[in-house]
Amino acid sequence: MSMSIGGGGEDEPMMEMNMTPLIDVLLVLLVMFIITIPVMTHAVKLDMPRPSNAPKLAEPVVIQLEIDFDGTILWNGTQVDSVDTLDVYFRREAANDPQPELHIRPNKRASYDVVARVLAAAQRNGLRKIGFVGNEQFM
Repeated sequence: MSMSIGGGGEDEPMMEMNMTPLIDVLLVLLVMFIITIPVMTHAVKLDMPRPSNAPKLAEPVVIQLEIDFDGTILWNGTQVDSVDTLDVYFRREAANDPQPELHIRPNKRASYDVVARVLAAAQRNGLRKIGFVGNEQFM
């Protein structure tokens, strides 16, 4: 049961087993396990809302405010004369409980100044639920 290492001729088969490829494969597998096992054991804690039997709230009132390219402001399809008139509308709607949602749809070519003044007026008069609609036209 002994192995002869040296003195054989060239015709004799080599009796040594090359362990380097086996060790390389095992080391690669070990590294892969070290990397992937912590990923599988990590969990993300989320505080999800609990299901309740409370009645669903009614759909919120939505105000559609459109700003055209020439500075024309439309309140639910009706033209508004000036920003002062818009202030009156904003104050009236801000007093409602619950507050309505203000959906602003500026035209692609609308002046930034007009849009900024409308947003400032809405915020100044107490409206809190303000959002932009139709942002896909700016992409």
